[in-house]
Amino acid sequence: MRKLQVLAVALICFSSLTAQQSQEELVEIKAPSGLKMTTDYSSDNYELSDILDFEGIDYMKINFEGEELKGKAYKITVKEIWNGKVKSESVVVDSKNLGVPQFATLKKGELKMRILAKHVDNKLQMKFKFPRFSTNKEFKATKSKDYSLRNIADESNLDIQYNEPFYLLAYILPYEREDGSKSWCEVGTAGKDLENWGSKFGIKHYLLFEMTFE
Repeated sequence: MRKLQVLAVALICFSSLTAQQSQEELVEIKAPSGLKMTTDYSSDNYELSDILDFEGIDYMKINFEGEELKGKAYKITVKEIWNGKVKSESVVVDSKNLGVPQFATLKKGELKMRILAKHVDNKLQMKFKFPRFSTNKEFKATKSKDYSLRNIADESNLDIQYNEPFYLLAYILPYEREDGSKSWCEVGTAGKDLENWGSKFGIKHYLLFEMTFE
């Protein structure tokens, strides 16, 4: 079993008409492999947090630490799932194929990244920021404004490890109950059968991001 230590508590899972987390929260996960992931949600600046919330922007800071990270390459891929089926899979970033040799592998046992995400004009716009470079991605989406970016490794208690892919993020629509209320938590904590969330919860579209250190 992984040790999960909550360093500062805010609202991770909730049911409401908005999925944007409005205050900072820091969650640390230590895996048996020794790989540690710390996630910092939103901002500790309340004014900035209010602006992010008002603009519908999800903002997340993720830090990986581990002795074995030094010398490893990293890769993030994304699956686009529509109506319960994987329609496409593509690479978000592959450090070995950046065209810059000094970025190909990590020079120390740490990787810091920041992610911004927003629904704009029936599209999901995302920016992945690393210490010395960034990449932008855009995906087709539904008209719904209810998309929420989740650290799925944390919420679904998934293993994070070296040399094997693990699910890291999910950009999801909520589960809509019969009474009209909406829940992102019921989806985000649904366990390892992530590719079948569409069928299980009646979710038309979502993105799954997988990461590998090797």
